[in-house]
Amino acid sequence: MDSTTKIKALIKENLDKIIEYRRHIHEHPEVSFNENDTSIYVQNQLKEMGISFTAGFVKTGILGVIKGKNPEKRTIALRADMDALPITEKTCLPFASKNEGVMHACGHDAHTAALLGAARVLNSLKEEWEGTLLLVFQPAEEVHPGGAKLMMDEGVFDEYKPDLILGQHVLPTMETGHAGFKEGMYMASGDEVHITVKGKGGHAAMPHALTDTVVIASQIIISLQQIVSRIVPAQIPTVLSFGKVIADGATNVIPESVYIGGTLRTMDEKWRAIIKQKIREIANSIANSMGAECEFDIKDGYPVVTNDADMTRKCISFSHEYLGEENTEYMDIRMTAEDFGYYTQKYPCSFYRFGVKQAEGETGNLHTPQFNLNEDSLEPAAGLMAYMAYRFLTE
Repeated sequence: MDSTTKIKALIKENLDKIIEYRRHIHEHPEVSFNENDTSIYVQNQLKEMGISFTAGFVKTGILGVIKGKNPEKRTIALRADMDALPITEKTCLPFASKNEGVMHACGHDAHTAALLGAARVLNSLKEEWEGTLLLVFQPAEEVHPGGAKLMMDEGVFDEYKPDLILGQHVLPTMETGHAGFKEGMYMASGDEVHITVKGKGGHAAMPHALTDTVVIASQIIISLQQIVSRIVPAQIPTVLSFGKVIADGATNVIPESVYIGGTLRTMDEKWRAIIKQKIREIANSIANSMGAECEFDIKDGYPVVTNDADMTRKCISFSHEYLGEENTEYMDIRMTAEDFGYYTQKYPCSFYRFGVKQAEGETGNLHTPQFNLNEDSLEPAAGLMAYMAYRFLTE
């Protein structure tokens, strides 16, 4: 029996268990840095499989370890994130969230279930492959500074240093049974920009005697758009958006301060640093010229997700073998961010997508109360992850 047929058969044998994992985790979601029950549940499944693990990274993170023949030959890591979002679910599923105001609206329940399923299969085949397989169950992907960085800071890879890391993420617009890959830069960095404009407030009928913080803040927002359109080279994808403005005055009161909050996304680490400096220079220049001042809190977020080209090309060929060429897609860049970028800074990695689109009815978008992935996607998601790891471990 060839490896493709073998792993597909084993995944099918374990499919009820994989669905059970996903439904339990979906029903009991927990937000970032509080994945306590989820962590215990994953630990119990690993114990049931006889897989050794270390728990407690960033409180809830887990590192499972499966050793095949010649454990020192190579080390491969598979990663899944476990946290949910502060969203009230509106799917009406029989296994909908029981935790009020919390929902797996980004598919992390499926990520964790797929990794557990892949672990079951690969553990049963450990006499056939060579090396060490790491299972990284990560907390807090949704909240800065991100569980990836913190787990590495706490030494998750001190004993076992991965030669490569694989991670996957649901994509509601992609057909179920498909997977998508992108060599090189794939997802943008994501920084938070917080600016407070301070001046002399007062009666709105006498702006000549005041420092109009609202007008100044408005001018800053408009002027900062020129960073993208006139300063950053056109070939570097960049987004600077402001989604939060607080001017807590009144119809006849100009406030002493106005808060502006936004996000900076780019695909170039050099220009990422330059842009943050330009934000300060432009905002300060405008504020100072109009008699005000600015306070800045620009938080470094997730770095660019950069997939190793050679490794990703191998993943694409493995996907052709397992899913078929017709079900393997080539992705474009995305301006969304992922803390998987921290792994890609230190290790050869490939972060890819798997389709979860409903055959009928609405799938919903990520981070919405209506998000409802197609459970048929769990079989190819767990299977492809297991197959790619098996192929890397038997080369």
